[in-house]
Amino acid sequence: MSSGAGAPRLAVLDYGIGNLRSAQKALEHCGADAVLTADHEVIAAADAVVLPGVGAFGACMDALRAAGLEQEVHRAVASGRPFLGICVGMQMLFDGSEEDPHARGLGVIGGTVRWLSAELPRPQMQWNQLTVSPQHADDPMFAGLGESPWVYFVHSLHGVPTDPEAVAATCEYGGTVNAAFRRDNVFATQFHPEKSGESGLALLTNFVRLAQSVRA
Repeated sequence: MSSGAGAPRLAVLDYGIGNLRSAQKALEHCGADAVLTADHEVIAAADAVVLPGVGAFGACMDALRAAGLEQEVHRAVASGRPFLGICVGMQMLFDGSEEDPHARGLGVIGGTVRWLSAELPRPQMQWNQLTVSPQHADDPMFAGLGESPWVYFVHSLHGVPTDPEAVAATCEYGGTVNAAFRRDNVFATQFHPEKSGESGLALLTNFVRLAQSVRA
């Protein structure tokens, strides 16, 4: 599925950390006109916005703020447009993280990013199966993924929201680990959909379709 003239425009936020381009390329493969950008006008005009991220929570938050993109995240979320956070981009949506207690998160999803158990190998670097939360079974982001899709994780922490209803999916790794989240127009994943084969591409295609529906 390749992008074309009628493809929805997706702004992938460029704040100079990690392999942000891999998310952009995967979204293009799924039919989006995805652009890696820090341009406020481009972000404001986009049909949907994506916040990827890899690395340390505090360093990513510093870089996002240095790029002048913190308020752009809040404007995009407040606009009601589809918004997707990936990996550390997901973690940044929380109030804060145990990885860097002095760093302030974006506060889009109330709660804290907490360490996985020290008794487990960290990071979890493997394929694992999702269990979709019953209250989110009809979420359009999970359409066509099947009952227990396999997705790829590389992480040592996971989000623990104040409102448990925000947990859209979990996996098992020495206990239940929160793996995906939904808050209104915001969807966020701890796993990497761009590295998760057919299941990940199906999820990204669902996001592109949501963006297309906004454009229409």
